[in-house]
Formats: sequence, structure tokens, C-alpha cells
Amino acid sequence: MTLLSGVGLGLRREMLASVSQEKSAVIDFFEVAPENWLPFGGALGKQFRALTERYAFACHGLSLSLGSPDPLDLDFVKAVKQFLQQHQIKLYSEHLSYCSAGGHLYDLMPIPFTLAAARYTAERIMQVQDILGQQLVVENVSYYAAPGQEMSELDFTLEVLQQADCALLLDVNNVYVNSVNHGYNAREFIAALPSERIVYGHIAGHYTEHESLLIDTHGSAVCDPVWQLLQHAYDCHGVFATVLERDFNLPPMPELEAELWQIKACQQRAGQ
Repeated sequence: MTLLSGVGLGLRREMLASVSQEKSAVIDFFEVAPENWLPFGGALGKQFRALTERYAFACHGLSLSLGSPDPLDLDFVKAVKQFLQQHQIKLYSEHLSYCSAGGHLYDLMPIPFTLAAARYTAERIMQVQDILGQQLVVENVSYYAAPGQEMSELDFTLEVLQQADCALLLDVNNVYVNSVNHGYNAREFIAALPSERIVYGHIAGHYTEHESLLIDTHGSAVCDPVWQLLQHAYDCHGVFATVLERDFNLPPMPELEAELWQIKACQQRAGQ
């Protein structure tokens, strides 16, 4: 399932004025959280529609809560399906985590790394896929504790991918953050992922709380070790479409574009 190519940018409403003026030379597609755009019509809705007519888009969800003990919000899934159809968006990704348990938690909580949890999550993913009529893409997430862990993060991820027959959004920064925080080899983790499952990727900045504790913030520039890990991912799996995420401390657009050009340079080196 290769529906995107090149370099993407996570779209924030603050960027609309900059990206609406003329087509970018470096941005091939945008990524949005459907939750942030579903409620809006009017002028904002028209601006968004104008962009979806000029660029390819992916949707990256925030609240599907795949590993939650709560029932799936089927009305929300159906609303997302309508949104995808309205804007002709072919890719919908979500976090391999959960954010609700008797109420919304407003955070991405780690699913216990157990075989039972992998099977439970895979069943929910398949239910979503049946409603959407398309394959769901799940993202490896950053986490800071692993309650009830019986298997590795890698084995848990592979189990979910296989059982649900879903695709993978490879977040390179999350692999790096987790490798530092939990003491594993990031290059080996990436190399062990199934190439055929990787649909697209993420890259972002993080905050160094301590040399052994990184916080996944999306609030700073991408650091050199993460750039190197992205190049390694391309070398292992071939070039895949990659999104730059920046959620706050937004710099001027030329600074973001410089990082986007750096992604493109990595892709070109891997393609040589």
C-alpha cells in the first residue's frame, strides 16, 4: 500500500496563512489530525478544502484509543470515514496506544506488552478497518513505563501488525526516544521491522530531561542522531514518505522548510 511519496508536513492551523499562498517546492503532502478539522466549516473549512484540492493528505488520529478497555467509539469512526471520503484522503493512521478508560485521559498511554493485549488490540483494529473499508496504519509510540510487560516492544508491535494485517507508520524519533529511555538498540529495532508493512514515517524533535530520559515533545528541531536513524531506516527498508512533526514552538516557515529539505536529501542519498 504505497499511497504517499516524498516529504510531508504536519499541518497546524497557525501554518495556514503561509502554506496557502503558493505551492511549496519541498512539501509533497500534509498530515492532519481529523479531530482538529472535523468540527470546522466556514472560512476555515474552505481554506482546508482548498489545500486538499492542491496537495495529497494523510490523516493521523489522536483519539481512536485502540488499546482502551472502553468500547470503540463507532460513531467517531464513521465520522472519520466520511471526512476521509469528503477530502479523498487514502491514509488514516493512529497511535498504538490508548487514551480513554472510563473517560478521556488526554494522553497517549502505553498498552501492556502482553500477548493478550496484542490480540485484543488487533481485534479492535480489524473492527475499525471493516468500518472504514481500508487498512488502518498504526504508529509505534513513545512510552515512559511498561506496566505488566511480558514481551518486548518490538515483539508486541510485530504481533499486532501480523494479527490485524494492518500497516505501520514508523516514527523514527519515537524509536530513538524509547531506545534511550529503555536501553535498547534503535538500529536493530528498526532493522527488524517488516519493510512491506511500512507505509510512511514520522520524524520530530524531543526534549532532553536527562541523558537517560528523553521526552517526545515535537517542540524542537530534529537532532543529529535522529537524522542518522532516519537514514538507517531508508537503508534498511527503502525510501518511504516521511512527515516532519512540529506541534509547538513553531519557527518561521523557512526553518521548517530547511528540515523538510534535509528529509529529501536523506531520501535522495538512499536512492542513489
